Amino acid sequence: GTRIARAGRSQAKLDAVRAGLGPGAKDWPILIADANDEQALTELASSTTVVVTTVGPYAKFGMPLVAACAAAGTHYADLTGEVLFVRRSADSYHEEAERTGAKIVHACGFDSIPSDLGVLLTAERAAADGAGELGQTTLYVRRLRGGFSGGTIDSMRTQAIETRSSPADRQIVADPYGLSPDRAAEPSRGGTKPAKATSPLDVVKGVVKGLPVRRTADGHWTGPFVMAAFNTRIVRRSNALLGHAYGRSFRYQEIMDFGTSAKAPAMATAMTAGLLGVAGGMQLPPTRALLDRVLPKPGEGPSVEDQQRGAFRMEIESTTTTGARYRTTVAAKADPGYSGTAIMLGQAGLCLALDSLPDRAGVITPAVAMGDVLAQRLRDQDFTLTTDRLDASAG
Repeated sequence: GTRIARAGRSQAKLDAVRAGLGPGAKDWPILIADANDEQALTELASSTTVVVTTVGPYAKFGMPLVAACAAAGTHYADLTGEVLFVRRSADSYHEEAERTGAKIVHACGFDSIPSDLGVLLTAERAAADGAGELGQTTLYVRRLRGGFSGGTIDSMRTQAIETRSSPADRQIVADPYGLSPDRAAEPSRGGTKPAKATSPLDVVKGVVKGLPVRRTADGHWTGPFVMAAFNTRIVRRSNALLGHAYGRSFRYQEIMDFGTSAKAPAMATAMTAGLLGVAGGMQLPPTRALLDRVLPKPGEGPSVEDQQRGAFRMEIESTTTTGARYRTTVAAKADPGYSGTAIMLGQAGLCLALDSLPDRAGVITPAVAMGDVLAQRLRDQDFTLTTDRLDASAG
């Protein structure tokens, strides 16, 4: 009974996609709207309850639709992983969306629903147990099998170009609390001001700073997680938007677990070197041109067969202010960047359209906008979202 339309700039391509979706979609209306056509986007936003968008890079093509939805009071969901886009969206349209009642919800894919909902569920369980607020909290990526899309690479490229030409943008990307709605209330590193990024390469260093390849006490080798630079900022924004409900002493990081095998240290080192190589190479035009020859291009990605073998498992471990310990697991047998993200984004759109949600509007996060309601929707899609208390006093 849900009414769904497909929108885009090409009638022929939209017709072809609809035909390939089977009989359930044969009667879906098609709307023609270019990402840069302000009038068409205004009409589009005014015609629906929710807009779900996969346009990218969002910094290039996404802001006019955010503006249209904020003005119309229309809910909005995307799957951006671009710090600068979210920051500009919040700065420009948060207050208007609050006024109109629009929920503008960025990061509704693998960036950053597992992180955002996982930490929310952990904090809610600790609060229900009377165990205090969250302290040091770490997301461990225990399993990650899936493909990398050309669209994601294009977003990385766009942000690298922007940060190279703008010192102000470098500061935002380098700041762990760069998406906080109240930066002055957040912790600072080494003094009263955020750490400075004086050159483009400072941004790259920040990706892995404090998270080198290391061996944990239980013998696991760990290294940086490629999506941590964005996910951690979304989670911290959620905490601030919720009145620091996770706690003022809440500290959050994400790392990749490479296991305990003899190959683990080499794998962790190779992943770290690759991450630094791509992030650093994107900052400089000559190396960026070389990377463009070998990395996936927009529209390219893994085969259907590879996607079908995809899966992910993430565990969030936290110690509260009373010493209680919790673990939240977020997992699915789905390619994180493709089928998994499709489920997360699709359920976010349905959630915004159909469900009774907290009375919050503005440029907000999945946890703040949909929280437990979205978590249950994902469980119904065979996702695992569970929280366990680990300490002996759990009872």
